[in-house]
Amino acid sequence: MILELKGVTKKFGGVTAINDTTFTVNSKEIYGLIGPNGAGKTTMFNIITGNYQATEGEVLFRSEKLNGLKPHTIVRKGIARTFQNIRLFKTMTVMENVLIGFDFQANYTYLESIFRFPRFFGEEKRIRKRAMEILDYFGIAEFADTKATDLSYGQQRKVEIARALATNPALLLLDEPAAGMNPAETKELATLIRSAREDFDLTVLLIEHDMKFVNQLCDKVLVLDYGKTIFEGKPADAIQDKEVVAAYLGDFAHD
Repeated sequence: MILELKGVTKKFGGVTAINDTTFTVNSKEIYGLIGPNGAGKTTMFNIITGNYQATEGEVLFRSEKLNGLKPHTIVRKGIARTFQNIRLFKTMTVMENVLIGFDFQANYTYLESIFRFPRFFGEEKRIRKRAMEILDYFGIAEFADTKATDLSYGQQRKVEIARALATNPALLLLDEPAAGMNPAETKELATLIRSAREDFDLTVLLIEHDMKFVNQLCDKVLVLDYGKTIFEGKPADAIQDKEVVAAYLGDFAHD
């Protein structure tokens, strides 16, 4: 077990966004957090990553309590995320965006970077080499010097995931990674995530509306509806569950 939420509740004034939710994610698992719009999925991500603090309950990562910690501290402990709306630095190249993920791993002091001491150049070389390896893994190394926002939507998604992996996480949170992708891109992404789980020794927690994508990728899913858990189990069983179907009826009809 790498992540555990115990009785997590989040209230915004009189609105309960998450209601007494408990679940665990095992190491190397690909776990889906699904549900209709407004179910509380992104709020849950924000609680895990320290952007929001739970009103009640505990969040444990590797048995260590995360409640009260700042987002940058949680990243250093081994949790990285992407966002529903792509958040790349618009004026930076693909390489520069990924290098941001290595920021806290650089093994040199501020003074060494100012005066360009030998260790600074050695570390910069090592980090750039590793960044290029990650870009190559995602098939976008040729765009290293291209402004990130000049890439296609699907390629920008890869840059964002590559930047998250640059932080060397044990747990990767992906918020609707397949959103805006065509079927071919979605299939490729699913293959990449499965491969990355092994090659980067990852556990993955993802939010996704594309149930075909979830079905072919996730080991287990948790279904939320208005902040309340209505199902936990295998994706194939979720789509047969009457309560899940009722919650998702509008989305299924749209798809």
